[in-house]
Amino acid sequence: MTSPALFYRLNIVPRWIIFILDLLIGLLSFTVSYAIKYNFDFSHLNYLAFAQNAIIITVVSTVVFFAVKTYAGIIRYTSAQDSFRIFLSVLITNGAFFLINIASVAFYGVALITTGILVINALTCFLLMVTYRILVKYSFLYVKNLKLDKQRVIIYGAGEAGVATKRTLDHDYKVNKNIIAFVDDDQRKVGKTIDGVKILNAKDLPLLIKEHELDEIIFASYTIPLEHKNAMVDICLENDIKVLNIPPHEVWPSGRLQPAQIQNINIEDLLNRKSIEIDITGIQSELKGKRILITGAAGSIGSEIVRQLLKFDTGLIIMCDQAETALHHLYLEIKEMRTELNFHAFVGDVKDEKRMQSLFETYKPQYVYHAAAYKHVPLMEDNPAEAIKTNVLGTKTIADLSVKHGVQKFVMISTDKAVNPTNVMGASKRIAEIYVQSLNKALINRDFRFTNGLSQLNLSRCDTRFITTRFGNVLGSNGSVIPRFKQQIEKGGPVTVTHPEITRYFMTIPEACRLVLEAGCMGRGGEIFIFDMGKSVKIIELAHRMIRLAGLVPDQDIKIEFTGLRPGEKLYEELLNDSENTMPTHHEKIMIGKVREYLFIEIEKQIYNLIHHAKNNDDQQVVRSMKQIVHEFKSKNSIFEELDLIANVS
Repeated sequence: MTSPALFYRLNIVPRWIIFILDLLIGLLSFTVSYAIKYNFDFSHLNYLAFAQNAIIITVVSTVVFFAVKTYAGIIRYTSAQDSFRIFLSVLITNGAFFLINIASVAFYGVALITTGILVINALTCFLLMVTYRILVKYSFLYVKNLKLDKQRVIIYGAGEAGVATKRTLDHDYKVNKNIIAFVDDDQRKVGKTIDGVKILNAKDLPLLIKEHELDEIIFASYTIPLEHKNAMVDICLENDIKVLNIPPHEVWPSGRLQPAQIQNINIEDLLNRKSIEIDITGIQSELKGKRILITGAAGSIGSEIVRQLLKFDTGLIIMCDQAETALHHLYLEIKEMRTELNFHAFVGDVKDEKRMQSLFETYKPQYVYHAAAYKHVPLMEDNPAEAIKTNVLGTKTIADLSVKHGVQKFVMISTDKAVNPTNVMGASKRIAEIYVQSLNKALINRDFRFTNGLSQLNLSRCDTRFITTRFGNVLGSNGSVIPRFKQQIEKGGPVTVTHPEITRYFMTIPEACRLVLEAGCMGRGGEIFIFDMGKSVKIIELAHRMIRLAGLVPDQDIKIEFTGLRPGEKLYEELLNDSENTMPTHHEKIMIGKVREYLFIEIEKQIYNLIHHAKNNDDQQVVRSMKQIVHEFKSKNSIFEELDLIANVS
């Protein structure tokens, strides 16, 4: 017997052969039509008239079939679209012959053919052309299904995506899967069939898993509630069933799902939440025609803010970053989008005041989204001076220049690690928050007792408003735990978790950036906007789940090792200080944190002192000064814990 693989390796039949086959079938159906008309009694048949009509129908069919391209489809992949093309060609062919027949009667008084034969021919021709294609298609499917080691699969979702998934698998001989059933939550579909496959109730999935000894389940629906999807995935993982997913329809090449796109479900798909709605109209009206600066534009957050801004009718987007390669990649990405918006890539370091001064003087930004920062906790614990130079001095430089050059709004991207900080990175971001908040308050109160260059300006005309946004970890960001776990799993392990009880909040990058834009527009100055991060996730459970989603068994195929908390790391993150509380906004996902206020004149002096120590690379004095500014900063698992002990003794 011919093997399925060999059968499928048969070359696709040339189009001219399909074209000739269609003509021969058309001629056959024409003959059958005469036979039916004469009840298979050919004694009264005018063979000369039959031959003339056969030539006419063949010539007309040749022209129509070529124009409609009935030969264009690959027979083994025949679809409804091919059937419609055949129907159209048959209708036009017989309609044309009908007009020729009318013309013959009008000019010569003789009918070439009876209308009854044309009707029979149309029906017969369509039936035969579709039937032989379906026979070829199912012959290939039959041979493909001869494999005895096929994986038993259920498709979750009996909508268009589910049907597309089944047909994609059917059409690829390399895919060794047998579709047992569809399951769907829509009770109206339950009990019906698609392509001979029955639709079953999704509520019965646990029972179906045992009954059919499933190997895989493919999620092919975009409307499954996240909680329900997570529950179904957990059931599958408990029964060692591989879970696959299909990508959004927008990324299907030429609108068709490819077998290679049906892949293991990502942990991000299970952590994503309901899509966040933002005030598109309000943001558009505020940002229309504005010149907007994004610092740290090449980073995960900065680059996504740039992409989000491309949806609005801005005047100029200035992308600033010191990472040349990453910035170049972002520039090329936007350029390939063929956007009509103006954008410019500016290479520069936010702590380089002269370089930033040049940026502001040249492009005169009206809005600033400040995302530039060092954020890796262990690295900053080892390099406190650098954390201050970028996270504090860099923020101060951009904030001061924003005031000097009349920026309307300054939106700072902060972190939940700034709350009750236990590490240098979090404390540096909290100090940056304090600086922009106190500066905003001084501008509002017209308190001009500044000690730096700002005092030389006519600050009565300065209306820059400073807004802070604070959120937790974002999925897929540089240095995030999820990409690291993926790399470790691909290498065969071990997966390293710092502590069995450690938890984190997670949010997708697009979700976080949409909220940044929303908060930036609703802010009036001085607010710290806190985002609803949902439920915190236990990292050890995240690791177990990611290993299982990869089709492996935790602590068997992939070992999990506990490495201990890293310097400055804490078990859980907070979004608000214990002494703080929140106020709601019109957006259910955004709250305003009520935080302690500081006098700018005092904070500025302390920050000048802090920056002085940072420039001298005196790490001990840097951290000591940070603790004097942020009293709740208590180091954990760090060499700087001794400073807290000294302070307590004092």
